[in-house]
Amino acid sequence: MTSTLDSARSSRAFPSFPRVREGSMGWGLRVVLTLVGLLLVAPTAVVIPMSFSSGLSFEFPPKHWSLRWYQEFFHSQAWTAALLNSLQIALIVAVLATLMGVGAAYVFDRVRFSGRGAARSLIMAPMITPGIVVAVAVYATFLRWHLNGTLLGFVIAHTVLALPFVITSVSTALAGYDRRLEAAAASLGATPLSAFLRVTIPLVAPGVASGFVFAFVTSLDEVVVALFLQTPDIRTLPVQMYESVTLEVDPTIAAASSMIVVFTTAVLLLPQFLRQKRSAP
Repeated sequence: MTSTLDSARSSRAFPSFPRVREGSMGWGLRVVLTLVGLLLVAPTAVVIPMSFSSGLSFEFPPKHWSLRWYQEFFHSQAWTAALLNSLQIALIVAVLATLMGVGAAYVFDRVRFSGRGAARSLIMAPMITPGIVVAVAVYATFLRWHLNGTLLGFVIAHTVLALPFVITSVSTALAGYDRRLEAAAASLGATPLSAFLRVTIPLVAPGVASGFVFAFVTSLDEVVVALFLQTPDIRTLPVQMYESVTLEVDPTIAAASSMIVVFTTAVLLLPQFLRQKRSAP
């Protein structure tokens, strides 16, 4: 009897509310998400069909289908040179940014030192600073160092832009990492470097892989800084596409855009695929 009265009092003091199922979503939010998704996908749904047009100008929908502009892309020295430059720079930047980002994220997570917050804010500044501001600063600095129009200049500038994405990704992975595993490795005779390479890195590998991918895509798609650094001898694919739009009407840009969209989407989905494959029994 007493337990019944207690439960009645507690039910009046703390009224029950209907439980919301995890993962449930209201129809209003579903509509908003659908509209946002359509808005993001719509340009791609237009550009890709236009790239298969045989006309001399942009046509949607195409009257006749053809691979003409893809052939024009791969037969043009300007387009292929720009593509190779972009891939080369992006790959170097991804490797450098990943190595530096992993080290920086580890230091920020484990070491407490004076000016730690200021150093982290300085490194992360390119992520929130307007691109044109970064481009002007890089151009003025590299002009003194004679790095404009050089592969080294592109690599340094793009690495600075890509580094914050790697640090963010790796820091997120380290936040959920159990440090007791390193202590266990040390108790078994592992040196700090050996524990870092054989215990920490494998466990935060998804974050490292995501950082590598984001650094690669950031360099591959970057256009503002590249416009300031480019010369007739070295030009990236985004710059070539920008000039193709502003200086002439060349449907080859539709083929280039389609390839970039497909390639970057595949690269961005790769870490997710590897994560699911790794977690599968």
